[in-house]
This record gives sequence, C-alpha cells and structure tokens, in this order.
Amino acid sequence: MTTAFLADESPRLDPAAAASSTPYADALARYAARDTVRLNVPGHSADPQAAPALAAYFGEDLLLKDVPPLLAGLDKGEDNPLAESLRLAAEAFGARRTWFLTNGASQANRIAALALAGFGDAAQPVLAQRSAHSSFSDGIILGGLSPRFVQPSIDGWFGINHGVSPQALRDALIALGDEKPKGVYLISPSYFGAVADVAGLAEVAHDAGAPLIVDAAWGSHFGFHEDLPENPLRLGADLMVSSVHKLGGSLTQSAMLHLGHGAFADELEPLIDRAFGLTQSTSESSLLLASLDIARDSLQNGRDRISASIAAAEELRTKIRAGGRFPIASDSFDRFDDIVAVDPLRVSIDVVDGGLHGPTARETLMEQDGIYFEIATETCIVAVIAPGVVPDVDRVVRALHALPKDPTVHVDTAEALGALPEPGRLAMLPRDAFLRASESVPIEDAIGRVSAAALAAYPPGIPNVLPGEVITAELVRFLQRIASTPGGYIRGAADPTLATLAVVR
Repeated sequence: MTTAFLADESPRLDPAAAASSTPYADALARYAARDTVRLNVPGHSADPQAAPALAAYFGEDLLLKDVPPLLAGLDKGEDNPLAESLRLAAEAFGARRTWFLTNGASQANRIAALALAGFGDAAQPVLAQRSAHSSFSDGIILGGLSPRFVQPSIDGWFGINHGVSPQALRDALIALGDEKPKGVYLISPSYFGAVADVAGLAEVAHDAGAPLIVDAAWGSHFGFHEDLPENPLRLGADLMVSSVHKLGGSLTQSAMLHLGHGAFADELEPLIDRAFGLTQSTSESSLLLASLDIARDSLQNGRDRISASIAAAEELRTKIRAGGRFPIASDSFDRFDDIVAVDPLRVSIDVVDGGLHGPTARETLMEQDGIYFEIATETCIVAVIAPGVVPDVDRVVRALHALPKDPTVHVDTAEALGALPEPGRLAMLPRDAFLRASESVPIEDAIGRVSAAALAAYPPGIPNVLPGEVITAELVRFLQRIASTPGGYIRGAADPTLATLAVVR
C-alpha cells in the first residue's frame, strides 16, 4: 500500500510519458487510476464512502485526482512531470520561465509588486496605470512601494477605461523629474478588449531603465492564432500576468506568470521566485495545476477551434449591426490613440442606443433567456467568447432584439463621464496608511485628511483615492455625483451612503 509513486514507477521514466503534451495532467490521471489505500490528506482520501456528498456532486474521478503535493512521479524529483509542464508553458508563451498559480491573476499581480519591492533602490517609485487591478494595489501595500501613476484613456460615453499610449507613458516618466522608476506596470488588453501598443510601451519603459510588467489577464489566448493579437511577452514585456481561466480554458482561480528574456530577467527571476513562495499555497490544488497544463496544450493545438470562435464572434457582431438597433462599441475605438488592436473574441454592444439600460438588459437576458453576458455598464453589455466556444448566435441576437425599449432611457440625456478629478497628494506610503489606526468622519470633514481606504467610482472603476492620498474637495464632489447616478457606486466605501469616509487617525 502506498500513497505515492515509487522511484522506479515514476511516469517520467516512461518514454511515452516523457513525450506527453500534457505531462502533469497525464501523470495525475495515472496516479488516480492506481489501486491505492490513501492514509493522507486530502481528508476525503479519494474514498466516496468518506465523502459521499462530494462524490455525488463532483464525481468519484475528481476525488481520485485531488492529491497532495510532493509526490514522486508527479511533482517531486528531478525532471518531474510538473516541471516539464512548466517548461512547455514557458515555451508556448515565449517565456524564459513560467509559474503556475492557484490563486488567480490576483496572486500574479501581488508577486509582481513584491518582486519590484526588492528590485533596484528601495526609494525608487513604481509607475503604474491608474486603473490597475486592486490586487496590484494590494501588492503596493504589501511591498511598501511608493506609487506614481499614469492615467489611461477614458471613454466617457461607455463609462470604461482603455489603455496607455507610448506618448502618455513618456510624458508620465518626464513628470517624475529626477525620480527613476524601478518598474512600469500597465494593462493590455482592457476588460473591453482594447489592445495597447506594447512594443512601443516596452521601448519607452526600457529607455527609462525600467522593466515593463503587463497585466494581460484578459489576453491569455493572445499569440495562439494569426487573427489574435500577439502576446505582450513577445512584444518586449519583461513580466506578463496571464489569467488562463478567463480566456485560456483552465479552471477558475488558476493563472500563470511569465518572465521574459530581457535585460532585467536575471535580477527579476530570484525575486519572483521568492515572492511566489510567499503567496502560493503549500497545498496547491492538483486539479488547478492539471487544468493549466491542459489549457496550454489546448491553446497550442487548437487553431481550428479558435478559428471557429473568432468566426462566431464576427457573426454575432455582423448580425447585431444588421439589426440596426444596437451599435458595436468597439467600432468607435479608433477614436483613441492608445488602442492599436481589438480582441476579436470580445463583443461589446451599445444597448443604450437601442433604448436599454445596460445592467437591466444583462439581468433580463440571464433570468428570462438563460443568456449570460460578462459585464454591463450603464450603456453597454459585453460578450466574451472563449477560444473553442461557438455559441448559438441566432438565439442571442433574437433575445437581444426582443427586449422592449425602456421609456426612461434616452440617448440624448445619457451623461458622458467627463474627465476624472486629479488624485490627491500622496502624503504617506499606502502601506503606512493601510496599517495605521483609522476613523470614520463626515465626508465634508474628510477633505484635507489622508485616506485609509481605496475608493473607486464605478463607472469607470479607476481608483480615485488610494490609502495614503489626501482627499480633496474635487474628489468628494465627483464621488458624490457618481454615487447619486443610477447604477453608480463607490467600491471600497465602508459607508455606501458616502455620509462618512475612513481617514488615517
């Protein structure tokens, strides 16, 4: 009786296994198929009698494949199947090295920030896109980083933000004066599929002596088909966040982090490895790891399936345009100089032009028609078509056009978002403000005080205030205006009425 492969039974010694296109997933399946008595964790011991509810809900096969780490022939020993899967992933994405993550792209963003904390001089700031995911802000706090920001372009009509142009990045770097950033953190593609000029951005960052980190959480499929944009790593990014569960096909909460081959790789690699050790579970899920292995292989060898998905997305756009009621939001992206391409698997639909309120239309389609769109703003809804998925386009088009117009929605009264207020002065490091004692004060009294929380008005979801920044009168007026609009809310506000704000005591 054994709970692990013996050395002479290791799948890596099998030539057929060594040539596997999904080495970890295949080794896990072989382990699950063995006749074993498991006297170890997980607590269900792969025994349906020990966990009848789990077995009934998920199936016995899942229990068999849910195994602990450090098993010979799986993830232990030299040249083990997990190591081979990581090598194959790095090769597929054009990376020097790849890490499999079991806490999502959020973990990747925190790793990136923690690695930057040890990179260069401690006093150097980090220049980040202001619309950075909250997990990167978390990393700024954890790493004690001093942030500076570059604003993305904003589409006020749709209440969304896009990316940063090379010129905007250059201007932000010039504005730093004598401060040399230890790193630049940007996003491409955006949630709505807008793709930035990563090659140009990498050149600007490198000219400033800084590595470029690209949060490509929504672009894990990029580079795997000639009709998709190239992945940022191959365009010069030094570190790339890849949320494979979003558009790569792996299970939710699985992701990858990729290190490029550039001039900063030697110094970054050990820092990333240490940050990985701080953030990854010591009981990482074998199911999530296997799903990453399988997803990578599916992307690499799924050209025909990806082609079918791209064709289906284009068919959806074409039929919606032909209906004459709803424009396609991305058709107007050429108004922004930071957008050089659009993800063809993202279909953004301007519903307010057709007399609909975005969130209401999305909810109605879910409840009434069983059609789930990814996101809605006040003015549009967005469909995400994953590689390999071919949805029932006609069903979607019929249901969308069958929605009755909302008489309270008028195109001519829809308000453009307008320019965002300038952030307040950074009075203390975000980490210091986050860890200090705080108090809630009336919002009028918060003006001039240092914020203890991050506040982001939706739309467009860009942090307006971060811990350590001074709250200004202009910011307060903006937050109050957005909170009073239909569908508007302030993420991070402990008091949803905005009667009070949390400030450093």
